[in-house]
Amino acid sequence: MTFDKEKILQYCNQISKNTLMQTLNIEYTDAGPDYLTATMPVNSSVHQPMGLLHGGATVALAESVGSAASLMLVNHTNSEVRGIEISANHLKAKRDGIVTATARIIHKGRSIHLWEIRVTDENDSLISLCKLTTMVMPKRKIEVQE
Repeated sequence: MTFDKEKILQYCNQISKNTLMQTLNIEYTDAGPDYLTATMPVNSSVHQPMGLLHGGATVALAESVGSAASLMLVNHTNSEVRGIEISANHLKAKRDGIVTATARIIHKGRSIHLWEIRVTDENDSLISLCKLTTMVMPKRKIEVQE
């Protein structure tokens, strides 16, 4: 299987439509065989009451990029990915601009992936350091209720 960066980025951005990722203006911007990167603007829509980047928005960015990264490592026709645990250390405040999250694989098992997600600012200063565990499982059929 050959790595196609543009196809991966297009797919990740496409499946984000009408989701939390679109609400937070998350955009997938770079990919490699063992990493995925996304950006999110920092403005009042992702602030907490003190006018700073909300930790929950940061974690949503981290889980989004880590889960999408897991998806790019599996056959998404037959498999689904679920985030099962995330931790975050918020190290620096951010009021405006853009944050970039890069997920890098730490462990790639058949059913469990472990990711380190570094969230940085425009100066490559570390804003948050996150760790995400995802579970790979067979794709479930969705039954439509009538």
